[in-house]
Amino acid sequence: MLNKAKIKEILHQRFINDTHVKLCDLPMPSCLKDVYKGALRVKEAIEKNQKLAIVGDYDVDGVISCVILSEFFDDIGYDYVVKIPNRFKDGYGLNEEIINELDGVDLIITVDNGIAAFDAAELCLQKGIDLIITDHHMPPVTLPKAYAIINPKQQDCEFPDIEICGAQVAWYLVAAIKEVCKINYNMCKFIELLSIAIIADMMELRDLNRALVRKGIECINDSKRVAFKAIKQYFGKDKFELDNISFLIAPLINSAGRMDDAIISYKFLHSKNINEVMGYLEQIIAYNNSRKDEERELFRQCLDQVDENDPVIIVNGQNWHEGVLGIVASRLAKHFNKPAFVFSECEQKAKASVRSVGRIDILNVIEQAKEFVLSYGGHKGAAGVLVELEKFSIFKNKLYEICQNIPKDDFYNADEILGSIDPNEVDFELLEILEFFEPFGHKNPRPYFKFDKLFVKNKKRLGKEENHIKLILTQGNKTLEALFFNFDYEPEIGENIDFIASISKNNFRGLITPQLTIKEILR
Repeated sequence: MLNKAKIKEILHQRFINDTHVKLCDLPMPSCLKDVYKGALRVKEAIEKNQKLAIVGDYDVDGVISCVILSEFFDDIGYDYVVKIPNRFKDGYGLNEEIINELDGVDLIITVDNGIAAFDAAELCLQKGIDLIITDHHMPPVTLPKAYAIINPKQQDCEFPDIEICGAQVAWYLVAAIKEVCKINYNMCKFIELLSIAIIADMMELRDLNRALVRKGIECINDSKRVAFKAIKQYFGKDKFELDNISFLIAPLINSAGRMDDAIISYKFLHSKNINEVMGYLEQIIAYNNSRKDEERELFRQCLDQVDENDPVIIVNGQNWHEGVLGIVASRLAKHFNKPAFVFSECEQKAKASVRSVGRIDILNVIEQAKEFVLSYGGHKGAAGVLVELEKFSIFKNKLYEICQNIPKDDFYNADEILGSIDPNEVDFELLEILEFFEPFGHKNPRPYFKFDKLFVKNKKRLGKEENHIKLILTQGNKTLEALFFNFDYEPEIGENIDFIASISKNNFRGLITPQLTIKEILR
């Protein structure tokens, strides 16, 4: 049976090998291959007043990467253009059409994309445009012919073995430009944005990422950025908690790119005019509401296709909304605790968003079946894949075969369920211990605990579709409140239940109490 001291010891072990635990310990820009080559080329562009374009990605990481670079250029008075591809019209990343659209530029910097942009790099060469690729996705064996490639995953790069997001790579490039231009510039001004990108892009929440996110939540609350003031004002928040990044801020920033055009989210974060920002926020909230409706409907359609006995979830449909494939894949992966592939079929091709679970490296899974795919990319926890419809069945069967042979333990985070706990241990002191080890996420999973024989004193259904329940549970003199979202079993009042749950802070009108969130009722 766990007590507070044991819980503290278990969680402490997760970070025992971390070497970059404070901001002053962060790796230097010099660890990144080509970062100074890229920075010197930007310095030359600034000195010669050459035309520069930033090309981003339409997710949170890509949008924030664009904001970091463009805000730095604003601050030093250097002009630029920003192009964020539209998911529906342009597709992902730098391509030949975008280069032709950016006619007359001397230098292109990609952020959070470009590592597989071979044709685009070739066209840049032909047009005499220098291309600096900054990316964090897994590089192919052969790299595009770019002026400089800054990616911590490429060979010969001395960056520590910690997965960082695209915004962090862009931030390091800014640090190098600042250095070579001998500019006195405060790099900490972007930590609030970095923390959002790290969490939204599901990076490992250990080592330098943990240090940045922990500092980032402080910075968001002290931030003068108009976008964060607008969110606080609109949603009536005095203070942002860590979970607000995952469940409020990141989904809002993501929604424009998912439903229409990510340039709206870029303008929302970049603008300093409160009236403009409130206008963008209202647009973004409308997109987010549409996204929720699309997601709910697509998730329902996917559930009809799923066979729970399959080792991997693979679902497909005609012209499914591309903007919500990733969210639905995440929900399916979480719901069934299996990797999930959600395919949308269009013009003889099927395009999927993929999400993983536990310790399964989903890129490695796809690589084992790459002979059947047109293209793929991403990182260990999330990926995208494109296949020809005529090869879809054979690819699907290959995935079943691969996932059937994955050891069962790999489907779970071994350190997620810490053990059994006495309900009397759940108090304010335990909340403080758990809070110290935040943020929880990839490589630092939220701790879950096993509770035995708690008596159901009361219950209430919640939500528009009444698919959540709130339980009042007792054991002896101890009373606890528990939420069970999307419940698959509804206990009766008077029943004793065993269950797995996490423990978090419920802040209601200034009164802080522990609250359980049930993952599974054991039967």
